[in-house]
Amino acid sequence: MTRSNVKLFLLVFSFVSIVSCDSNRVFDSYKSVPNKWHKDSIVSFKINPPDSTNAYNLFVNLRNTNSYKYNNLFLIVEMAFPHGKTIKDTLEYKMAEPSGKLLGTGLTDVKENKLWYKEQVVFNEAGEYTVNIQHAMRENGKVNGVVELEGVTDVGFRVEKINNN
Repeated sequence: MTRSNVKLFLLVFSFVSIVSCDSNRVFDSYKSVPNKWHKDSIVSFKINPPDSTNAYNLFVNLRNTNSYKYNNLFLIVEMAFPHGKTIKDTLEYKMAEPSGKLLGTGLTDVKENKLWYKEQVVFNEAGEYTVNIQHAMRENGKVNGVVELEGVTDVGFRVEKINNN
């Protein structure tokens, strides 16, 4: 095997290993946000859970760049059930250390954050669920919200099996 073949093999093996380690994923999708996330822009996801007996953990996933200038993030997350019931939550997440260094994973200037939404959720209604996510950012001392939030590039939603090991 030549040196370049060995490198290629290791690269492919590493990729397959990383992808296969995500066996808890049931649903995982991202939607891009145009240049700035407008306060009235709602990012929606349609989910068809695999069963109505097992419990799942739910996450909001977010990718942001260094142009995100806040140390926290407020989101309004709404889940619409198949038979009409709706749950709406206002959530706050820490996005940066006190020093201003952004939290999240990633080696480039894009950071990925996996933010808890709900634990131990049982999808007890058959059919399609809709999850709507919008930002609700405010600046200190100002009544009106931030109209266009800079630095958020993608918003995602994830449903995971609960690992009972």
